[in-house]
Amino acid sequence: MPDTILPISEIRVNGVAITGPEIDREVQYHPSETLAEARAAAAHALAVRELLRQACAARGIPLDDEEAAVEALLRAEVAVPEPDDAVCRRYHARNPARFRSADLFAVRHILLPAAPSDAAARDAAKLKAQALIAELADHPGRFADLAREHSACPSAAQGGSLGQVERGQTVPEFETFMVALEPGQLCPVPVATPYGYHVLHLEHRIDGDDLPYEAVRDAIHGFLRDSAWRQAVHQYLQILAGKARIEGIDLGGAETPLVQ
Repeated sequence: MPDTILPISEIRVNGVAITGPEIDREVQYHPSETLAEARAAAAHALAVRELLRQACAARGIPLDDEEAAVEALLRAEVAVPEPDDAVCRRYHARNPARFRSADLFAVRHILLPAAPSDAAARDAAKLKAQALIAELADHPGRFADLAREHSACPSAAQGGSLGQVERGQTVPEFETFMVALEPGQLCPVPVATPYGYHVLHLEHRIDGDDLPYEAVRDAIHGFLRDSAWRQAVHQYLQILAGKARIEGIDLGGAETPLVQ
């Protein structure tokens, strides 16, 4: 995506203008932090599409179905070899962390609710969590009873149990403490999240195992094939852009908005 673009009237691909109304219609498909960034992304996408439409026309590919036409163009112009078994095995061997079953955490918590904007409620929730932690330090067997009595989470009905959760299934603040605890450990401090303060206890964890190559072979093959395809399409677009007369926008790093 370009950092800046020239006025809309000056954006042309081989003489074909990208108009303001076209960009305004396209903006909705490019959510960004600012309208200027969204309009730049929309202009960029439309310029790439025009470049591809012209390439289709030059090859005599009908444009009745634009997406199908671009797919036909890329099939004709872009060749990608299939990754063989040796390549897939090397990728598996070099990226062991990518191929593990998920770590599982059996965790209980007590939620003392407080909105992030309510400072008084946050202070009260933190004090209550500290009092519960102190009580549990003396009477660890009371966690389920205290959860049923005090927790605002639906898990209170199960004594605060969230069952088995994986990384990414809880908010980051909660996960940071959860993964740092030892099995059987009560978190010694209240855990602050956007929902309030939590009293947290890790019952046990099951570490994931390395997955054998045979279990992930198809996934690796698909990933490597798709990666090679995207890289080849990117290079093809750079060739098209290099041969075209493009005014008002930089198509460096161009990616097709039609083929995923």
